[in-house]
Amino acid sequence: MIDLYAAGTSNGMRARIALEECGLPYKLHPVDLAKGEQKTAAFLAMNPNGQIPVIVDHDGPGGKPVTLSQSTAILLYCAEKSGKFLPKDPAARPAVLQALMNASTDVTPMFGSLFTVLRSKEPHAPTAQLFKDRLRGFFKVWDDALAKQKCCAGGEVSIADFSLYAGYARIKGSAPDLVDGLPNLQRWADEMSARPAIQRALKF
Repeated sequence: MIDLYAAGTSNGMRARIALEECGLPYKLHPVDLAKGEQKTAAFLAMNPNGQIPVIVDHDGPGGKPVTLSQSTAILLYCAEKSGKFLPKDPAARPAVLQALMNASTDVTPMFGSLFTVLRSKEPHAPTAQLFKDRLRGFFKVWDDALAKQKCCAGGEVSIADFSLYAGYARIKGSAPDLVDGLPNLQRWADEMSARPAIQRALKF
């Protein structure tokens, strides 16, 4: 059994999607970020950075428990543990890793920065617009790519799709203008949102 400590942020969604899609049994422990539950001594013992998500796999490699933070690391861990959504073919894997890192290290931090600016006491409009333009640019590139292929890294669903969808879902809910008018991205998002595992994962 895996314990998941998470909230309904893109990072929390990403980890829960990984567990649901990979079919790994887990128990969700909701973390109330507004109350600072991620800063308690018990949570900091699992992740000293005080950030969600965290998983504790009580049946890790060799039967030993594993505690893991970082949503993309959790995606990779779940894929490897289950043998799903990560190509075994060395020639196919680089495309998945490239798409995964774009979703996790370009898209997600950018809208995290945007939200920080917008939620500040005195939002700086030029900075917010800079982040919006960059995000829109990322999604336009994804729209172009998805015109040529079914999924983020080719013809098969992979952990790259799960990573990008977690970010997309947050953007769609908070700043829909950044993803509107991109038909190929919308086609892909509709297909992802129809997946039962993703539907379960987004219910925090």
